[in-house]
Amino acid sequence: MTLSLVDTLSLEAVERRIRAASAALVSCQRPDGHWCFELEADATIPAEYVLFRHFRGEIQDVDLERKIGVYLRRIQGAHGGWPLFHDGAFDISASVKAYFALKMIGDDPEAAHMRRAREAVLAHGGATASNVFTRFLLAMYGAIPWRGTPAMPVEIMLLPPWFPFHLSKISYWARTVLVPLLVLQALKPQAKNPRGVRIDELFVAPPETVRQWPKGAHQSWGWIQFFDAVDALLKRAEPHFPSATRKRAIDRAVAFVVERLNGADGLGAIFPAMVNSVLMFDAIGYPPDHPHLVVARESIERLLVVNGDEAYCQPCVSPVWDTALAAHTLLEVGDDTAEASARGGLDWLKPLQVLDVKGDWAERRPGVRPGGWAFQYANAYYPDLDDTAVVAMALDRAARRGSGLEPEQFEPAIARAKEWIEGLQSRDGAWGAFDADNTYDVLNNIPFADHGALLDPPTADVTARCVSMLAQLGETRETSASLARGLDALISRQEPDGSWYGRWGMNYVYGTWSALCALAVAGVDPNAPTVRRAVDWLVRIQNDDGGWGEGGDSYKLGYRGYEASPSTASQTAWALLGLMAAGEADHPSVARGVAYLAANQGEDGFWDEPFHTATGFPRVFFLRYHGYSKFFPLWALARYRNLKRANSRSVAFGM
Repeated sequence: MTLSLVDTLSLEAVERRIRAASAALVSCQRPDGHWCFELEADATIPAEYVLFRHFRGEIQDVDLERKIGVYLRRIQGAHGGWPLFHDGAFDISASVKAYFALKMIGDDPEAAHMRRAREAVLAHGGATASNVFTRFLLAMYGAIPWRGTPAMPVEIMLLPPWFPFHLSKISYWARTVLVPLLVLQALKPQAKNPRGVRIDELFVAPPETVRQWPKGAHQSWGWIQFFDAVDALLKRAEPHFPSATRKRAIDRAVAFVVERLNGADGLGAIFPAMVNSVLMFDAIGYPPDHPHLVVARESIERLLVVNGDEAYCQPCVSPVWDTALAAHTLLEVGDDTAEASARGGLDWLKPLQVLDVKGDWAERRPGVRPGGWAFQYANAYYPDLDDTAVVAMALDRAARRGSGLEPEQFEPAIARAKEWIEGLQSRDGAWGAFDADNTYDVLNNIPFADHGALLDPPTADVTARCVSMLAQLGETRETSASLARGLDALISRQEPDGSWYGRWGMNYVYGTWSALCALAVAGVDPNAPTVRRAVDWLVRIQNDDGGWGEGGDSYKLGYRGYEASPSTASQTAWALLGLMAAGEADHPSVARGVAYLAANQGEDGFWDEPFHTATGFPRVFFLRYHGYSKFFPLWALARYRNLKRANSRSVAFGM
């Protein structure tokens, strides 16, 4: 059915769409109660998977590689290279890796798609313009000299916490990727590369002649000069480090990895760290049947997605996040089937709360008891505040509805989650994702940090989620200093145009939705200037088709305000949920947004969304959650129906 945006969609028509989407979402639930949808990044992860296998000289899986090749060719951009997100601009590092992987798979370098890719890479400066992580891979393949990578001596493992650089001062993802990489850089293993594939043709000048390697656009000239001098000094000094000290440092790095190996879920439960852990075990001489090596290798295989004639590798999996958001959505739908399904998801989630492991976060908050949820199936050392707040709010919401959860079943879990979140509040009143006060900004200027994502500072979206949880649980400014400080921090982060930055979702639409939900449940007057500015911004950026959209370019350093982007279902849902949280269920923009969702729902009950709408690292790594277009639009439609049928236009929950 095609709807004109000027049509007023009846609540009966909305209800039909809710029923179709709800049935489709329930049908995706796993037998044990959880949901886990595909999580797609860009070409780099499947390309690295292929190169990882050939680095180790693993027995060739012709069919799997053929399917990965199909995937890589399909997502090649019109510019000849590979972007970081759907329809995005050329990215040099993604393009170098994708070309290398396709050549490794067996694609003819003179095939049309390979020729276009090669020409695009050369036009952008060649492979020497790649980022640090790509250059490490190329160095291990012998394609560039190790001089082309920054000096990161493994002796870093022995530095005391007060030293300017320490593992506790960088983010969890940087920590887990870096530690095994330190060992690899010390031992400098070389790829087995049984086919002997090289990519010399991607270099404008011979790599051994290059003296100046690229820096990050965010890095300042003064710090670049300083850290370049430090890098040069380390490269000269490192060959003279005592062998006994080096052995002790390597042993400490291996111990760090083994302690956090995380079984079949892998180190940090993220692909780059998992790959580095396997290569580290290889480099230090573990036999192929060593239990640590076997389980680390298995963890990577679990990230593969094979769909018909295509295959790719995920950066990680998102079962806790997907299940919590699906539960919220179905609780909003509110019929017996939806609530029973949500209850099954919450029953699956509750035992996953980390209560017995003090993770790396305890380095900064040693007196805080654990109580968070991780994003993946298991990642006990690295629970995150965003998932924890969302799960706690879902448990609280279900209990309030009498959805089969007795108080003794949920109160202890919610209390521990609240205690942990309050304990990890940063000094400025805001919250980061995994750590408190991870704000050592100068470290983003070191050569290793050309991606600009070394840290986990407090952000508006995570702060909004934590404020939402505290307020939903009954706290107020008067009863909770933590909520009061968080609310002040959130309001202070509002942009001049009325929006909020979205660190983990794309981008200002995501941040503004998160903030408006928090302000609403915390009791901020809908007529307050901060709310009105946000509402005006959302209304102003609505697309002509009634939807909302925002692209990855919104993270660029030169960003000067919203730039139009095609509408997506999930971003439209965020805008609608934000407007409705601000008391605007009757606003014409909301009706137009609901009509957009209704007009674009597929026959399967879901919405087609090829765009990446989430963020791994701003400007360098983006995510496409396949679940976002399945639960967020349904959530928005159900919220709209519920508010239009109610006597009040107020939203009672934090999301």
